[in-house]
Amino acid sequence: MNSTEVFYSDLKVGKYYEKQILNKINKKYPKAYIEKGYCKDWDIYIPELKIGIEVKSDKKSMHTGNIVIEIEFNNKLSALSTTKSKYWVIYDGINYNWFLVDNIKKCIKENNLIYKEFIGRGDIHLKKAYLIKKELIYKYKEI
Repeated sequence: MNSTEVFYSDLKVGKYYEKQILNKINKKYPKAYIEKGYCKDWDIYIPELKIGIEVKSDKKSMHTGNIVIEIEFNNKLSALSTTKSKYWVIYDGINYNWFLVDNIKKCIKENNLIYKEFIGRGDIHLKKAYLIKKELIYKYKEI
């Protein structure tokens, strides 16, 4: 698969997980919706609470033991650096793990974590991201 095919394949998978989370949220907050098109701030918005939720998938963590938290892509701040979401939901291949964005940042700061630079699967540009051991970051999860 070339980088474009990988991108669209990953996008399709990501949309599936967004729908799974939206279905759970809609039980309590029926006005919640998935943003149409590209929204840098969040994937799901809950008008009743006036908050956004970002949905991430990291099934590779089942093999690596790390959750990837991106902060920069192609020399531009991204993901954790730019999010306006209150929560991130990270699917690890087994569970949907809910984190306050502030708690992810707290995990990084309290543990003096250092980001790594690499080119991800399907990418052609360098990214900067924290590779956080699951047992460490899960201490900071909400649900």
